[in-house]
Amino acid sequence: MTYAHGKYADFEGLRDQAMALRREGLSRRQIRDRLHVDNNDILNRLLEGEPPPEWTKRPNAKDDLRHKARELRLLGWTYDQIQMELGCSKSSISLWVRDLPKPERRDPAEQARLASGKRWEHELAVRDEVRQRTKTTAAAELGALSERDLFIAGIALYWAEGTKDKPYARRESVTFVNSDPGVIQLYMAWLNLLGVEPARLTYRVMIHMTADVEGAIRYWADLAGVDASDFQKTTIKKHNPKTLRKNVGDNYRGCLVIRVAKGADLYRRIEGWWSGMVDSAGRDHAPPALR
Repeated sequence: MTYAHGKYADFEGLRDQAMALRREGLSRRQIRDRLHVDNNDILNRLLEGEPPPEWTKRPNAKDDLRHKARELRLLGWTYDQIQMELGCSKSSISLWVRDLPKPERRDPAEQARLASGKRWEHELAVRDEVRQRTKTTAAAELGALSERDLFIAGIALYWAEGTKDKPYARRESVTFVNSDPGVIQLYMAWLNLLGVEPARLTYRVMIHMTADVEGAIRYWADLAGVDASDFQKTTIKKHNPKTLRKNVGDNYRGCLVIRVAKGADLYRRIEGWWSGMVDSAGRDHAPPALR
């Protein structure tokens, strides 16, 4: 189209300018203001055939949903299943996947099993959310741990997990064994509270022969803040092939054994502290029927 007069008379020259500005990355508004083109129809003609720069394109909020819907359709999901999973309308799903092959019809019993599985997955997710919320609330209820709190917790922890003296086998030594990193951290904080010098501590790993022994030693050494070369010889536990081991995988690191050298006196104090706790609980805190 040619414009015989007016400011658009040199249409082709104006189009060349508009195209050049478009290729420089200018938006329609910027080109309109730069060339003083007030007529949208003429602006459309000036820019005809030249795509807009990427930065001017608005992201489509449904692009991720569309991509996911197509993935699920290729896996054989029905419209109902995709709608339940993504929460979008069936009409949108139809537009997004209509070019894909229809999934084979499943047996009604299999469809029921799939639907039941999806419901159970949702139920597990809800339960996990409730579980995590309860744990978070409980952690906040505890607040800061005082030195006496740590002192009492350490005594109970040792008596539950540490070695104990027996009348038939004198073991007045302070040796602690556990596989839980949190328990190990609390126990070491307790030893520090008691004034046990780090030089008195020895470390050893107990682990099954099929596990990553070197990796476990490095893990426990990092947790304890010591050099792996300081660890004593590892105790290897042989696996009975007739039993099924559940403690497998990358997170299995065996148990850490921490021993306090020359710990007989400390052991006797721990046993005394524990006896005092038991006597106090029975005297001051036991239910009436047990007093």
